[in-house]
Amino acid sequence: MLSIVVPNRNSPFLTKTIEDLLSKAQGDIEVIVSVDEEWPETLLGDGRVTYIHPGDVRGMRWGINACVALARGEYIMKTDDHCLFGKGFDRVLIENHQQDNWVQIPRRYALDVEKWAIEERTDDKYPIDYMSLCYPQLGKSHDDGFHGIPWKSKREERKDIEIDEVATGQGSCYFMTKNHFVNTLKFLQEEGYGQFSQEAQEISLKTWLGGGAVMVNKKTWYAHLFKGSKHGRFYKMPGGTIEGSNWSSLHWINDEEPNMKYPFSWFINEKFPDMPEWTPDWEQKLRDSGQIYKK
Repeated sequence: MLSIVVPNRNSPFLTKTIEDLLSKAQGDIEVIVSVDEEWPETLLGDGRVTYIHPGDVRGMRWGINACVALARGEYIMKTDDHCLFGKGFDRVLIENHQQDNWVQIPRRYALDVEKWAIEERTDDKYPIDYMSLCYPQLGKSHDDGFHGIPWKSKREERKDIEIDEVATGQGSCYFMTKNHFVNTLKFLQEEGYGQFSQEAQEISLKTWLGGGAVMVNKKTWYAHLFKGSKHGRFYKMPGGTIEGSNWSSLHWINDEEPNMKYPFSWFINEKFPDMPEWTPDWEQKLRDSGQIYKK
């Protein structure tokens, strides 16, 4: 069974997302939804769908962890509550999952939520197959954290490879065994990260530095809504996003995560030495900055 985890907070597209999951899956699935504030207007009376509510606002990470704890499947997939999926996404991900310590990320498109279809675009941003980890201070101007940036040149260079290694992801959809989430990642951590930020970075770095792999699977896809000013944020937790992002970069650059097989420098210098923004003298630059490098 595949257990699909959906953290929800006031999204008007939750029910549409669940219905899409149920109609597109070709195998045995269950959908577990953590409702973090207001109950959705429609609760689906389908035996494959379970809703849980913590009683007060607990946040996204708590919701994901709680859903995974209840999951009955050998595999789990987390998705945001505003996504569209390719037919048979579950079968494709399960059939191509080669290692227990893998994390798979489907190819990503943009969602036209009014048409409930892949958004038609004139730019070359999509599909997003590869994401790089930005150099601190070059991703978003308001913090010094790591953020996933679309890696277009990698997409073109490796366009014929259907399943391939990727540095990180967005966090809106990922797939792995429940065992990897529970016993290797040890669930999502709230300390330092807070309740919302750096989900993809925690998962990808724990997996890569712990000896596993993060893989993009181009044989299937999902489309994710870019909410922007029109739809606003559904998860808008009080504080923590800037602080969590800054904490994350400090934590990983300085090798503070216990029980890792590789140091962070291995990830940059050896695993993804061609990642944009990371020059060969990146360690010296961080020392000279005096802001986020302790060594």
